[in-house]
Amino acid sequence: MKKLLTALAAAAALTTLPALAAEKISVAATAVPHAEILEFVKPALAEDGVELDIRVFTDYVQPNVQVAEKRLDANFFQHLPYLEEFNSSRGTDLVSVASVHVEPFGAYSSKIESLDDLPEGANVVIPNDATNGGRALLLLQKAGVITLKDQGNILSTPRDIAENPKDIRIRELEAATLPRVLNQVDLALINTNYALEAGLNPTEDALVIEGAESPYVNILVARSDNSESDAIQKLAKALNSPEVKAFIEEKYEGQVLPTFE
Repeated sequence: MKKLLTALAAAAALTTLPALAAEKISVAATAVPHAEILEFVKPALAEDGVELDIRVFTDYVQPNVQVAEKRLDANFFQHLPYLEEFNSSRGTDLVSVASVHVEPFGAYSSKIESLDDLPEGANVVIPNDATNGGRALLLLQKAGVITLKDQGNILSTPRDIAENPKDIRIRELEAATLPRVLNQVDLALINTNYALEAGLNPTEDALVIEGAESPYVNILVARSDNSESDAIQKLAKALNSPEVKAFIEEKYEGQVLPTFE
């Protein structure tokens, strides 16, 4: 009887022990589609012992700054060319952990229905960061609007335009502001995350858009000192899961394209 009571007491003690705390990681993201994808994987990560704290940002600078300064653990908002340029110009050591999706970049207008209708001296706005600005110019070149001196340079600027038959006037603005000035210009080249937030449908509304072969794959980014941590690797695995692939394909209907099998 004494042995039974001892065993029961031990069992009761075990049931009162607190559950092991989940490991918490903070991840910066832009609202659409990045934060939405992170929200989708959040329950599965919780079951896997990782508590995901999603911080939504509206710009492309602070998510990297705050990860580099160890105020956040990771981010999910950018493509590899942007990360490489940021590391080079800022002296940071951020690394790509997983490739997730492509957001085909597009050109939009509230004034014309075809690039053939782009007027002489048209006002055109593009992102003001080096990689997305170059990306916009490459798309304009692909559409036959301009020709660049180095036709494959992803870091081209308006100063690198060799031919500009319609004498378009290009201004560089912060990427997040471009949808807000769409009705004030003839053409705006807008990152898909901001286009989606503004209610634009890239596959229907863009006058010209990148194809699925775009090299600008969006990635999960962390620091070199935490990229191999168990929690970050679990997040990377979740973002490359069949469930996320199906979620992206169903929710975004070709406006966002998964890049993993």
